Amino acid sequence: MLEKYFKLNENHTTVKTEVIAGITTFMTMAYILAVNPNLLSNEFGSNMDATAVLIATSLASFVGTLAMALLANYPFALAPGMGLNAYFSFTVCGAMGYSWQVALMAVFVEGLIFIVLSLTNVREAIFDAIPSALKKGVSAGIGLFIAFIGLQGAHIVVANESTLVSYVDFAGNWHTEGICAVLALIGLLITAVLYIKGVKGSILIGIVATWLLGMLAQAAGIYVVDKANGFYSLYPSMALTDFSAIGKTFGQCFQADFTGVGVFNFIVVLLSFLFVDMFDTIGTLIGVSSKAGMLDEKDKLPRIKPALLADAIATSAGAIFGTSTTTTFVESSAGVGEGARTGLASVVTGFLFLLAIFFAPIFTAIPGFATAPALIFVGFLMVSAILNVDFENAMEAVPAYLCMIAMPLVYSISEGIAIGVVSYVVIHVVCGKFKKITPLMYVLALLFICKYIFL
Repeated sequence: MLEKYFKLNENHTTVKTEVIAGITTFMTMAYILAVNPNLLSNEFGSNMDATAVLIATSLASFVGTLAMALLANYPFALAPGMGLNAYFSFTVCGAMGYSWQVALMAVFVEGLIFIVLSLTNVREAIFDAIPSALKKGVSAGIGLFIAFIGLQGAHIVVANESTLVSYVDFAGNWHTEGICAVLALIGLLITAVLYIKGVKGSILIGIVATWLLGMLAQAAGIYVVDKANGFYSLYPSMALTDFSAIGKTFGQCFQADFTGVGVFNFIVVLLSFLFVDMFDTIGTLIGVSSKAGMLDEKDKLPRIKPALLADAIATSAGAIFGTSTTTTFVESSAGVGEGARTGLASVVTGFLFLLAIFFAPIFTAIPGFATAPALIFVGFLMVSAILNVDFENAMEAVPAYLCMIAMPLVYSISEGIAIGVVSYVVIHVVCGKFKKITPLMYVLALLFICKYIFL
């Protein structure tokens, strides 16, 4: 049955490989079960109920990931997107002062618009219009981006007032940041050695090994719990979730009070969600599918329409459950790195998210420094896509390069794509190669420029 539905042999994979890869993807994404409730329950932001958000996060991830598996047969997992959740909480609800119900309604409507666009050829056309060199730049850029996320999660890279970022002070904060950074580096070496030796499940083994070393460090007193600064116990808790909490957010988008909001303000919020989500999703699909070798000879992704439809359905469903925009996750590349090639891996990941509702405290105990080696190593695997760009042709290579470095430096996949698209069009036009640019690329460049001016 699995072979018939997911076409395992045709995709050169096995049930074992898909299961391990699905677990790996979940392990690298499990942090969202802790981060998303934390962001959306912040009293200076949307101030939602943390437990309700956790359940909503799990349900939205389950529905979205399963839809991706069944509709598109791709190993891509979905969850509430990072960056979008911060915008939801601190900008729309915090700075703008709108209720979280209004923000959820904006996300719900955005999902409906995406469903319509996905049933047509609009989003597919955008994907296909992006030049091959730029797609390689996107893939490499996402690699650098997730590696940077991993370095931050491990506390290897920390904030610095003078240089923006810097290396951690191991000695100054040895029992918290210092030991986390060391454990992450050890985990990275374990992952790399196992991968080089061809050990199946090397990325997953690296995550588990790093977490176990962390628990041993806590038992020995090397790692010290400091909740005030975000360093929690590494031991999993056996507590169960309060399931009744979902009632606090479920369907609340339909109870939104628009008094004082105004049509124009709501449209601005809606367009912001729409714009960022569209290009985050397209960027992630390009990057992960490129790494998996799923693009055809014309650098197009087969079955992209159902993949985009699954993403759109997840967005609206997530809003009903009570969470910010649900989107395709770049961490899916961790599973791809383990050999995932079909939706079976996504089925595994999706059901683990559903299971997480029952054992959320266990999954949320996975520390950032334990998943960091996976993110950093997968970043290495993805950045190699830039080698396929012809650097002898500067008109193609420069936009790809700008796109690649922008993603980690501005901390946004969609902004990286924007810089890549605008620079590609401008360079080709100025150099007299305007006929090479498709009409849709001109439209995209104009839209990105308008976004910076008006939004």
